[in-house]
Amino acid sequence: MNARLEAAFALLPQYLGWHVLLSASALVLGVALSLPLAIAASRSRRLRWPLMAFASLIQTIPSLALLALFYPLLLAIAAASKALTGQGFSALGFLPSLLALTLYSMLPILRNGVAGITGVDPAVVEAADGVGMTSRQRLVQVELPLAAPVIMAGVRTAAVWTIGAATLSTPVGQTSLGNYIFSGLQTENWVFVLFGCAASAALALAADQLLGLIEAGAARRDVRRIAFGLIGLAAGVAAAILPLAGLGRETAYVVGAKNFSEQYILAELMGARLREAGAAVERKDGLGSAVAYRALAAGEIDAYVDYSGTLWTNVLNRQDNPGREAVLRELTVELKRRDGVLVLGSLGFENAYALAMRGARARELGVESIADLTAVAPGLTLGSDLEFLSRPEWKAVKGAYGLRFRTERSYQPTFMYRALAGGEADVISAFSSDGRIAADRLVILADPKGAIPPYDAVVLVSPKRAGDARLLAALRPLIGRIGVAAMQRANFSVDRDRDTASPAQAAAALAAEIGLSD
Repeated sequence: MNARLEAAFALLPQYLGWHVLLSASALVLGVALSLPLAIAASRSRRLRWPLMAFASLIQTIPSLALLALFYPLLLAIAAASKALTGQGFSALGFLPSLLALTLYSMLPILRNGVAGITGVDPAVVEAADGVGMTSRQRLVQVELPLAAPVIMAGVRTAAVWTIGAATLSTPVGQTSLGNYIFSGLQTENWVFVLFGCAASAALALAADQLLGLIEAGAARRDVRRIAFGLIGLAAGVAAAILPLAGLGRETAYVVGAKNFSEQYILAELMGARLREAGAAVERKDGLGSAVAYRALAAGEIDAYVDYSGTLWTNVLNRQDNPGREAVLRELTVELKRRDGVLVLGSLGFENAYALAMRGARARELGVESIADLTAVAPGLTLGSDLEFLSRPEWKAVKGAYGLRFRTERSYQPTFMYRALAGGEADVISAFSSDGRIAADRLVILADPKGAIPPYDAVVLVSPKRAGDARLLAALRPLIGRIGVAAMQRANFSVDRDRDTASPAQAAAALAAEIGLSD
């Protein structure tokens, strides 16, 4: 417990700094966009409805989906910009998060702005007109000051929403307090989960109280309260983002990771190798499969570990299975030709998708292979990770065996294994290098038709780093060194063994086991 708390506090300056910078930027931009629109909408009924409808529509889109949707859009714009002008921009991390959160913040500011301005006493408006004020003077000197408390109430709501939603920016590569939550859920590090939730809640409460001070000052015409609130906000933001000044992001190698334990461990191992070579390292964790590869091809991340089967089906859109060696050989050629991506080589183990059952349940039903499963599947529940049911591999398995389950449910991987253990699922889409397979005495069902392609873990390097001697020298010693048993032990130490506090410790133990530690 103490070790995990120490690790959480050690990461806090970076995670909090990015979270504050992102939230504050989105809120400022949201106010800058919403307030003029609110003024325009208060003057025109024709404009009011479509603006309010648009802002309300944005709120119906889940915030995680809104964040994810901006990434491919910005990636396409960045590619077009580079082709036309020779200058691109980063489509991963801060920018998609900023744009999505800005849109997400607009509704309460816009709605309260319109309500505040239109709610000004008509007699006051008439008096302002009577003394000869222009429309602009009336707005600035009468309507906005009277509406300020209502507008600030909307800003307070927007601030709390934005700070909460910013925790969901991790899957698009933006560091935030959500890193605690996403990694903690996957590795069953509940200290991290609680720490991330508590830090986000405390930040939201602090921002709300300071904005409340400004709101009270506006209502009472108390300039001191407004000044104290503004100074407090400015000081808080400055203090939070100060640690980011020394990160040196321009010179850092960016190592990516998907959203499960093995990826965190391997990213830590790669990062440690680079740091030993004297390089600065930045991490982008919790990425989805499609986002990770696109980010690598676009140069947003420099290296990460992917799996040959995922690349074969999702990137090359291949449905055949010519065998392990042929898949790896063709991937190496095609990814280099098409995207300039270097396949450095296989780490030495396979982490394949596999259908798994509890041993006792499989014996009870007489199931040893996916072919045997076909007859009993209509009475069973399938539990999968968040990606599997939408992946080509699942379509291939269903097509090859005619599988039809009674119910199909998606889980975050940790809870998928828990669902199988608790009987909520009968079959799961397990990962062959997962230590929980042996620990939970699960049975991997044979795939006699070869519907599932091989999944060798391979190191990928971005086009801009494909000739980087320092990076290649640091990562090449990993190729062919990690056996599946060693990887299973490392995964299990994070997923279930309470003596291991973090993926970093598991990576260090794995490096020692394969003879690569200092």
